[in-house]
Amino acid sequence: MIFREVGEDQVPRRRDRTAGSPEGGRGRRLIATMPCVQGPTDADDWYGLTDAALPISAAYEWAVQANCGAVVLFSGTVRDHAEGRDGVKYLTYEAYTEQVVSRFSEIGTELRRRWPDSGRIVLLHRTGRLEIGDAAVVVVAASAHRAEAFEACRFAIDTLKQTVPIWKKEVATDGEYWVDDHP
Repeated sequence: MIFREVGEDQVPRRRDRTAGSPEGGRGRRLIATMPCVQGPTDADDWYGLTDAALPISAAYEWAVQANCGAVVLFSGTVRDHAEGRDGVKYLTYEAYTEQVVSRFSEIGTELRRRWPDSGRIVLLHRTGRLEIGDAAVVVVAASAHRAEAFEACRFAIDTLKQTVPIWKKEVATDGEYWVDDHP
């Protein structure tokens, strides 16, 4: 996370997280910006955690390369029900922010070990309140062939859900529940 001081007229239009109380004088505040809204120009891995809408199309387009004939994209979206429960109104995600991207990197390293011909990899996750239909997570795996791309993408999302310190709370008509996706 990068913090920068900005004037009121420079506050980004997307939903950035305000860090603490206003600082630096009248009309100024610290804004936390996440570097995951655009793919890197000098790497084949794009990892990020943000409270802004996930750039699904940009993630797909970034992963397309001439040497990869397969790009598999998984987008996990908020639905209106959960296992054994109807009436989900929204979800809230919290994360151990300092650990998330390093865990994403570990997943990417293992993915490349198992599928050494993998192209670009994307692991992006949201935090905060998400409404029905919002994307909570995006995983993209590119490879020369579809079988490897599907396997790599499935490995990445399954491992992310089992090992990355991100927690989900469902808010439903009958109450609020923390969901344990970790075994």
